[in-house]
Amino acid sequence: MNVFISGGCKNGKSGFAQDIAVKLSANRPRYYVATMVPYDDEDRKRIALHISDRANLGFTTLETARDISSCLTKAEKNGTFLIDSVTALLLNEMFPDTHSGNADEHALQRCIDGLLKITENAENAVFVSDYIYSDAIRYDTFTENYRKSLAAIDKALAKACDTVIELCAGNVIFHKGRIEL
Repeated sequence: MNVFISGGCKNGKSGFAQDIAVKLSANRPRYYVATMVPYDDEDRKRIALHISDRANLGFTTLETARDISSCLTKAEKNGTFLIDSVTALLLNEMFPDTHSGNADEHALQRCIDGLLKITENAENAVFVSDYIYSDAIRYDTFTENYRKSLAAIDKALAKACDTVIELCAGNVIFHKGRIEL
């Protein structure tokens, strides 16, 4: 089963996704595919919180900041993969050299291909993404390209997944499929 979860930033998606991954995995292996590369103290605190939240839940962490489908070669495919987050993955793929400021024009397709490979090959996968592309503000070209690319990835995942869930102000909204919580 493939589950896609989206919602606002820092809205409880990771904890919610962990609960779903634990439920889906039963007694099979659980993998937390960590995509965030820490750039500052706030990032490091967020990572520490996520590590603490999943302590004693039986997850093996697979640090996979780029080339997301490579996580399949590091784990048993009959396990459950929690990919957290698609948002960070895109950032890493678009800007592998953070100092140059130049976006990799192939990042979008690489992300879509890698994520869809997981949906096709893993027993279970839970994908977490931030819903950052709906406000009415017009941003610079750099930011708009990132937001447009994330929306395209989320659309591809929503199409490929059995269940699509939005978390909004503490509410769980099913847009496709169902899963017992």
